[in-house]
Amino acid sequence: MDLSVRLVALLVVVVLLPGGGEASIHTYSREPFREVGNAFLLSGGSEGIVADGADLAAPASSFIKFTNVTFWRTPESAESHTKMAHSTGLIQAILFEAADRDNIGGSAYGGQRSICCTPDLAKLEGCKQGQVIRRPSSDDPDWPIVLETHFSGNHLSVKLDDEEVRITKTGMYNLFFISCDPKLRGLSMSGKTIWRNPGGYLPGRMAPLMKFYVFMSLAYLLVMVIWSSQYIRFWRDIMPIQNWITLVIALDLFEMTLWYFEYLNFNSSGVRPIGITTWVVTVGAIRKTISRLLILSISMGYGVVRPTLGGLTSKVLLLGLTYFLASELLDIAENVGTINDISGKARLFLVLPDAFLDAFLILWIFTTLSRTLEKLQARRSSVKLDIYRKFTNALAVSVIASVAWIGYEVYFKATDPFSERWQSAWIITAFWDVLAFVLLLVICYLWAPSQSSQRYAYSGEVADDDDEEAQSLTKGTDGNVGMVKIDKDRSGGVSNAFSLEDEAEEDKRE
Repeated sequence: MDLSVRLVALLVVVVLLPGGGEASIHTYSREPFREVGNAFLLSGGSEGIVADGADLAAPASSFIKFTNVTFWRTPESAESHTKMAHSTGLIQAILFEAADRDNIGGSAYGGQRSICCTPDLAKLEGCKQGQVIRRPSSDDPDWPIVLETHFSGNHLSVKLDDEEVRITKTGMYNLFFISCDPKLRGLSMSGKTIWRNPGGYLPGRMAPLMKFYVFMSLAYLLVMVIWSSQYIRFWRDIMPIQNWITLVIALDLFEMTLWYFEYLNFNSSGVRPIGITTWVVTVGAIRKTISRLLILSISMGYGVVRPTLGGLTSKVLLLGLTYFLASELLDIAENVGTINDISGKARLFLVLPDAFLDAFLILWIFTTLSRTLEKLQARRSSVKLDIYRKFTNALAVSVIASVAWIGYEVYFKATDPFSERWQSAWIITAFWDVLAFVLLLVICYLWAPSQSSQRYAYSGEVADDDDEEAQSLTKGTDGNVGMVKIDKDRSGGVSNAFSLEDEAEEDKRE
């Protein structure tokens, strides 16, 4: 197996372990080394770091610092050496930029690639047997950086000297602790490493998102102000669906603001408290769930062509609860307690339920939306029909954009297995927030509060005048638009085209 594949595979495993990394201050609590080929490895982290632009005489603003890093071996391994022995086990810390990954390890005669130097490789490469194979970078001969420490006698532990490595080149940096001594099986490590960018402790791939969340918070604030002014102005004519739209706008604003302050705290302190991040993730999962249920309810004609969801209420709530749990688990795995991207089988296991529920929701939304359009067309409700057609077009465009972006995301990650394009990776996350914002703007425009809102809400009674005209739902102008004509029954009473009996029958069919 190629060394690069080994390193990535090990990194994935270590990241998924509890306590494997906490923000840009990576904390290790007796983390075990894992056997990979002829070496024992432990991943210390992987982050994008921007080069230090300060004068070399000034304190470093971009660095990776090793603090209280201590290695522990098993009693059996320690007892195999005498008390007076000088060097009884070498451990090396390897820090390299992703572009230099091929400078670590080698292979003899085209055989299997090895991390540690073997007798054959010692003859071919000139490396020292029992140490990591390292070739100097073409850009800087001092890189990759190798820090070393040795066990002495039969001591159980050894401490790596505290050291600060200055970062002078922008790139994706990887840290591994490696031992080539077969007697050090069962090796573990404790301590921490501090990774810092010029702007703070926020990892390079996440730093642009902090500014993005400021922009999104201001955008949602503007929407909230405009929507609230209309809501207060026409509060007597508010439809039930407009109350839910108000809630979604508030949740969006709250979520974006929370993300900004969570990143701000992360950037200033270097740690990402699990409680705060879990709270932010939970608000996001609630927002996504309610947003999807809002779109589903609108598609069913809630508050417009039916007064309630009837027998579908329990099914909609059950779907919402299921989606919330799936979204919460995925977001917690991706954001809580780790800064590294999860991938492989673990990510697939969490992404699949979320993707399946989204696909099911899309299918349900368009199925019910089709029925609602047919119903409005049959009843000749031209204004409502026009609104729902625009809503359908907006949904169709968003689905097409989503599918296209998923394809691009797969291509982006497949062609960048070592995250060398980390500086533009934030766009992947930002796209979904922008798409949700645009779709919400469409909904706000189509169902904006106005003086004629109640004229187009579901009602069990309508005016007696068959030729009554009404104002536009969103514009509130004086233009005449034909409403659905009503028929008088034989007893002289008025029978509404949107009768409760019709809705009850449809609920049964659905």
